[in-house]
Amino acid sequence: MEFSEETRKKFKQTLLRDPQKEAALLPTLYLAQKEFGHLSPEVIQYVAELMEIPPPRVYGVATFYTIFNKEPVGKYHIQVCNNISCSLRGAEQLVEHLKEKLKIKVGETTPDNKFSLSTVECLGFCDGSPAMQINDDYHSDLTQGKIDKILKKLK
Repeated sequence: MEFSEETRKKFKQTLLRDPQKEAALLPTLYLAQKEFGHLSPEVIQYVAELMEIPPPRVYGVATFYTIFNKEPVGKYHIQVCNNISCSLRGAEQLVEHLKEKLKIKVGETTPDNKFSLSTVECLGFCDGSPAMQINDDYHSDLTQGKIDKILKKLK
């Protein structure tokens, strides 16, 4: 297991931005997730060796942030904010709508590996709540109708 040539170049650029290696850990984990799909124990070990950081430290960072997937996810990873602002504006009902629409529970992936559904503590979109993130795209001021339109574009 190792980075592709393109990802290795991005990794080297990341290291040049800050002389302290550990400052590059978050962007390197992000690169690893993009490259390998999720941060398996093998990927965490690879990043630890690559950066010369103890594996438990890399694991601790990888498991602290919800942006990092420790298990495989579908092509479209839907993350719905369940923090107070989103909850007060109907996030729970939107999660129920997504569960019904996708026929999966939170934490599951559709049988065709197209969609995974998660809830997260905060997406930082309190002024546009309820909000969700699909891969790297953010969606705010959600309604069931808006979600249906977004899903239709992804199918």
